[in-house]
Amino acid sequence: MLAFIVVFGLVYIAGLGAILLVLVYPVSKKARLALSDLYIKTMVPMVFKAFNVYVHFRTLRYKDHKDKLPEHCMIIANHQSLLDIILFMYFFPGKALRFVAKEELGKAPLIGQILRAQEHALIPRSGQPARTMKLLDAFSGRVIARGQIPVLFPEGHRSRDGSVGTFYAAGFRRLMKDHPLPVAVCALDGGYRIATLDGIFRNLRNGYYRIKILKIYPAPPSKEAQMHILEEGKALIQAQLDEWRANDGYCIR
Repeated sequence: MLAFIVVFGLVYIAGLGAILLVLVYPVSKKARLALSDLYIKTMVPMVFKAFNVYVHFRTLRYKDHKDKLPEHCMIIANHQSLLDIILFMYFFPGKALRFVAKEELGKAPLIGQILRAQEHALIPRSGQPARTMKLLDAFSGRVIARGQIPVLFPEGHRSRDGSVGTFYAAGFRRLMKDHPLPVAVCALDGGYRIATLDGIFRNLRNGYYRIKILKIYPAPPSKEAQMHILEEGKALIQAQLDEWRANDGYCIR
């Protein structure tokens, strides 16, 4: 019951923010960007702190390698939930993160307005490779020009059971084509257990979300180096998930 009250309260507050964004969105590009940035700065910490205080949901943010993160880099990670985006924003406060996400997410209330206002890459799900590459090229040019950090989930979709899926190379290699960047590999875990409304009610209380930087690679100079990062990065993430789950006695179910 308490989980329901907490979620309802946060949804209510988020709804007010969504109304403001709807009102501002067609009026001023500068205003909607400023409002989106303010919303992330204030609301994201509030969400996780409320989860911790009221339902003892822990957000475990490991400090490994954070002080070594280059100012300009790319982040890749496994993907478990839409909340992964919020978790990254909480883990890297003050960083201008820009995500490669599915086009459908741009139509979602609030988060869609924020993603569009901040000009994240909203990619069609399938069947439009030429348009996808064009969108990724434009996105790459924007983040480089603005000193932002692109975040890519190479699996291309969320894991429903917390397992690590295939890391696809096309989007990663396209983003690296003209502007190679250092690459930070991150592991996250716990999001898939609260990826649905039913999951939130069942698993939010005494649950957890983990995120950690595992390794930072220099900018890959070749396609072979890019593939090495993807292959080794996936293996590192899987090893980290295995370690976390073995140590806390938790297994996928």
